[in-house]
Amino acid sequence: MKLLLRVVVFALTFVILFGGVGAFGYIRSNHAYWLPARQTPVPALQDVSIPEYDPKKPTVAVLLSDPTTEVFDFIVPYEMFAMTESYNVYAVAANKNVKTLSGGLDLMPHYSFDELDRLLGKSPDLIVIPAMPMVDEAKYQPIREWIQKHADTKLLSICAGAMNLADTGLLKGKAATTDWKSFDYHEVDKYPETTWRRDVRYVADGNIVASAALTSGIDAVLYVISQQLGEPMAESIATKMNYPFYQFVKNPKIDPYYVDRTEWIFTLNQAFQWNKKSAGVLLYNGMDDGALTTIFDTYAASATTKVYTVSDAKQPIVTKYHLNLVTRYQMANVPKLDRMFVPGVEAESWAAEDLKQWNAKGKNAAPEFIHSGSAGRFIFDAPLEDLARQEDILTAKYGAKRLEYRATHLNFAGKPFSYEAFGIPVLLSLAALLTACYIDRRFIVKWSRGRRQPL
Repeated sequence: MKLLLRVVVFALTFVILFGGVGAFGYIRSNHAYWLPARQTPVPALQDVSIPEYDPKKPTVAVLLSDPTTEVFDFIVPYEMFAMTESYNVYAVAANKNVKTLSGGLDLMPHYSFDELDRLLGKSPDLIVIPAMPMVDEAKYQPIREWIQKHADTKLLSICAGAMNLADTGLLKGKAATTDWKSFDYHEVDKYPETTWRRDVRYVADGNIVASAALTSGIDAVLYVISQQLGEPMAESIATKMNYPFYQFVKNPKIDPYYVDRTEWIFTLNQAFQWNKKSAGVLLYNGMDDGALTTIFDTYAASATTKVYTVSDAKQPIVTKYHLNLVTRYQMANVPKLDRMFVPGVEAESWAAEDLKQWNAKGKNAAPEFIHSGSAGRFIFDAPLEDLARQEDILTAKYGAKRLEYRATHLNFAGKPFSYEAFGIPVLLSLAALLTACYIDRRFIVKWSRGRRQPL
């Protein structure tokens, strides 16, 4: 009986202290990335910039969802199609309310579904489907129904957006792929009538193209561009982006990624990285859309950094390709920051006036031009290398894996692993052991002695 009690006490103490604290931290970090609640009121918005509609051009609709949409999956395909100057490219959603991208980037749709349908009088020529959590059926249902309404148009899913596409039933009898986690987490098992390919960066089957994780979406978009506008245009876009893996566009075959021990650093960061860095990102008119993405899909996505958008603009910030960003914090009320990122290769000149305002206040972090000197590099190279210096090499390496960015040329320098993410679990385990020993000596041993005393 005494042995059984000890086992139960030690197990419960470990579960409560180690498991409870870890589960709380993991859920909180995951919620902060995928459901980043806005702490400041939405300003009264009037001037929403909408790209001019040219009826001679095909139209690309990139979807936005409630409560959130994956930031890379939305912005990078949007930017790439806009870069060609051969499409009408619009951010569309069920309604015109402010939408949130993962990590806490807010923006305004250009059109609602009904508005775009009226404008075109037909289906868009291409619908891009990012990863969108299907957690609120009432909010998500209009998205499912709108995709189904335009089932015969060209459909492009990015990363786990394939799960959204499969949810519509339009992948039945088709071949497709999705992010590597969805295979090991058995998300694809929910859709057995689809032939799921894990060994490719993208799959084209009829009117549907599906990409694997994140940067695989670049290959899928370039493939679509090459098919619709020609190989020279696709190569030109890849060159402008300094994208180093155009060979995947022609041959998407890869050795698959799996959920393995590299996943531990991400899990531990989410569960036990308590001292998260606070980073601002300065929003300014004309900023590079893709460069902005790198702040949210490296630092925020690693579960090591809270990212706050900052600007003194009262109306939406309009990016280079006409996305309308809604700042969460003014310069005067932004929380104390450890770092202040100003993304974009030409950020120093484009954001000059905004930087003057920020520097005039002089009470917060100095501006950092994360992409400065990176004119010939892919936009994620510098942020991933910097993440290694800010956090540790394991976190940066997993960040590249999460992005499906198969880059061996990156120079990771920093701590080998996170002392906090690994150290706190050790301390919690020790605390659980000491607590269990105290309970054993204070109660179980005393109870056992009492039972042995003669009546």
